[in-house]
Amino acid sequence: MIVGVSDMKVSNNIDETIVTYSLGSCIGVVIYDPVVKVGGILHYMLPESVLDKAKAEANPYMFADTGIPSLFKASYELGAKKQRMKVVVAGGAQIMDQKGFFNIGKRNYMALRKIFFKNNVLINYEDVGGNVNRTVRLKISTGDVYIKISSQEEKIV
Repeated sequence: MIVGVSDMKVSNNIDETIVTYSLGSCIGVVIYDPVVKVGGILHYMLPESVLDKAKAEANPYMFADTGIPSLFKASYELGAKKQRMKVVVAGGAQIMDQKGFFNIGKRNYMALRKIFFKNNVLINYEDVGGNVNRTVRLKISTGDVYIKISSQEEKIV
């Protein structure tokens, strides 16, 4: 299953692999509960939905503050529990904004940290920042998460 920009997929089908491509300043949030084999990926673009209420209503996955809760809630509906979650975060790079004027990647990451702090969510692994694109894959049968950074070998985390 492919997760596009401003998109989210959650599954408990052990035959599926969920993948999202080209995480630049966007953030990819991967969650996985090994007990019930439920996992998902969110690929959000912007930190806060107050930037555009209409877009947030039309697509809550576009923003950290609406997308992250949606990801967790969708996994809970399939039997996942927050206490058992493996959480991987990737992206938040500075791609088109080399001088750091907008700092979208950093702002996206800070929004995530704030939400996770308020909700007692710990990150097991993160690969954020820099100026590279990343691709992230989650294998539902095992919970293995693979991160591929542009021009490097894919690694399992």
